[in-house]
Amino acid sequence: MADLLGLLVSRLTVIAVCFHSFCALDQCNEEVTRLREQEKLLESRLREQELLQSRLRLFNQAGNEPNTGVDQNLQAQHQDCSQIYTSGLKSSGYYNIHPHGSTAAVRVFCDMSDGGGWTVVQRRINGAENFTRSWVEYKSGFGNMAADLGEFWLGNDNLHDITAHGNYTLRIHLEDFDGTQRHAEYRNFKVADEKDFYRLTFGAYSGTAGDALSGNYQVDVSKWASHQGVPFSTYDKDNDNYRGNCAQEDKGGWWFNKCHSAHLNGQYYHGGYYSGLTDDGVVWYTWRGWWYSLKTSIMKLRPGNFKINPLDDPNVVHKD
Repeated sequence: MADLLGLLVSRLTVIAVCFHSFCALDQCNEEVTRLREQEKLLESRLREQELLQSRLRLFNQAGNEPNTGVDQNLQAQHQDCSQIYTSGLKSSGYYNIHPHGSTAAVRVFCDMSDGGGWTVVQRRINGAENFTRSWVEYKSGFGNMAADLGEFWLGNDNLHDITAHGNYTLRIHLEDFDGTQRHAEYRNFKVADEKDFYRLTFGAYSGTAGDALSGNYQVDVSKWASHQGVPFSTYDKDNDNYRGNCAQEDKGGWWFNKCHSAHLNGQYYHGGYYSGLTDDGVVWYTWRGWWYSLKTSIMKLRPGNFKINPLDDPNVVHKD
């Protein structure tokens, strides 16, 4: 394209010189004819470029190959990533969904691993994003929703809209700075609406990271350590049960009690931060304790009754 534009400039220069030198009119007319033909060719090439750019934008928005013919309007009819997966789109990436109660399409990252169909609501992997945010920011969501490895919070309104209409399972993927990975799953995960301060409720635990959310890991600590039935708090909206403000003290927005046994929206340290004044890291107490900040935290949702295809389940051993 740059060569064609250069040729066009060259032709214009010839015409200018031609007239300036009082060249023969026939020669100038011939040059004008050639220039017009070249202009038509340039216009055709530009239309091709615009078409390719349009397809590329669709690819970036949908997280699919450009030739799949994915219709964004059809995507937005799906309520979550499990329906995206069931429709046949099984590549992890960004899609548009339309949860019950939402007034507009919502851009989400769909994780098609672990059996597929997971709607990612939080991702921490490198500390690039600041999670010490206001109530309004946690309400609407924030972060990098463009890069495949962007950090983000999907938004409390979206969390409510997704979980209010069905029995959803929350799966939390955790990794420390030694490369060890653990996970925790909670059945019947729900987030209330803003009138109820996005109150958290959840059901039975399973996994390998320990049950930090319920606070049942030790006798008589659940009164202050449990996150069950606890409203959401931020530094500018204190809804916790603590005499102070947990979100100010421990940074980040979260379902604080007095204050926490799990806090995945805390400050991003690189492992142990034992000289800290407060346990404000990315914490999952039942695995690495209060004074170790995890490298990776990914929170994702899927309906509890989702049917996993055995061919997509990494826990199933397939015979050749």
